[in-house]
Amino acid sequence: MFELIPFGGHRVSVYDPFRAFDEMERSFFGNGQNSALSAFRTDVIDTGDAYKLDAELPGFKKEDIKIDVENDVLTISAERKADSDENKPNFVKRERFYGSFSRSFDVSGIEVDGIQAAYNDGVLTLTMPKKVETAPASRRLEIQ
Repeated sequence: MFELIPFGGHRVSVYDPFRAFDEMERSFFGNGQNSALSAFRTDVIDTGDAYKLDAELPGFKKEDIKIDVENDVLTISAERKADSDENKPNFVKRERFYGSFSRSFDVSGIEVDGIQAAYNDGVLTLTMPKKVETAPASRRLEIQ
């Protein structure tokens, strides 16, 4: 009822701040074909002694996914190449995109050597153990 569209196709004036942000993002990053998929979606869960990162990468082969760690930055990148059979000029609509996709994460609090990765059913799962915090040594100084 609040989003009624009159016969002429004009919207009833209703301010939606989320729509304004979406329009701003589209105008800044482009129409959304590659920008919508250039950063895949992830969930990060704190499991107590580690973080679990789940990244949605449907349709990728395990060989096409790369995980790099450099200077406390973990980068997940994947590349999807166009099949030669699909380069036909008679597409009616094409929603599947090809290209490189990547995300980077700060892993300064992670024990980098203990990171484990698994890829199953289009979801990349990283288990990243937290660094064990060592308490600074304390001692009492005697006054001489």
